Amino acid sequence: MINVNLRPNLKRKRARSPLQGIGESVRDLGSKIRDPMLLLAVVSWVGVGGFLGFVFIGTTRDLGALEPQLEQTRAEHKRFKAFLAEKRHQETIRDSLVAQIGVIRTVDGDRYVWPHVLDEVTKALPAYTWLVDMGIAAPAPPAPAAPPSHGAKKPAAADSVPAPQVQLPVSFLVNGRTVDIQAYTRFLRQLEASPWITDVTPVSAQTVIEKERPVTAFTIKATFRQADSAYIRTVPLSHSVR
Repeated sequence: MINVNLRPNLKRKRARSPLQGIGESVRDLGSKIRDPMLLLAVVSWVGVGGFLGFVFIGTTRDLGALEPQLEQTRAEHKRFKAFLAEKRHQETIRDSLVAQIGVIRTVDGDRYVWPHVLDEVTKALPAYTWLVDMGIAAPAPPAPAAPPSHGAKKPAAADSVPAPQVQLPVSFLVNGRTVDIQAYTRFLRQLEASPWITDVTPVSAQTVIEKERPVTAFTIKATFRQADSAYIRTVPLSHSVR
């Protein structure tokens, strides 16, 4: 192929790549900037800007990923807050009920002692045996306090506060008659088997003449105790009548 140059005075321009233009622009800029410190400052600011942009983009991406977790945590916080409020409310009701039950127990502590005693003695009473009387046994005298030793220190003011009084067990005496000595021993065994009575002790047993007949007069000492809840049976105060 033959090419004819119609304009001999002009040289043919060669096609240049875009990268070559960018390289020339950079060389021109480097030739214009004579101070190397200024060039270093420009490069540093460009690096700092790029780093800040990278950090901003990464932080924005992480924040967007954490938004669902934040909403879920807020929902869990509200749910547990409501749960704790309900728990405190229930605990307040429980403490109030415990305080009321304590007051009732304090008031009714000794009210049903003798009904239980009479009921258990009646259940344990065998045939051909009857009671003469029942009463509270005299409490045992308290043991004398040991004299303080010479080396013992005097109690402090806080130690001198009297301890709260503890309810003492109720001891009682049962006086009765029987025409059968075996009924007397059976009565002792059945009293000992009662969950409400403990420390059953025969005090005396002797033969006496009553209505011209020989009978055995006995005296038994026992102590009332609070039975386990398994032995307590409750009944309604009223029944519906049809």
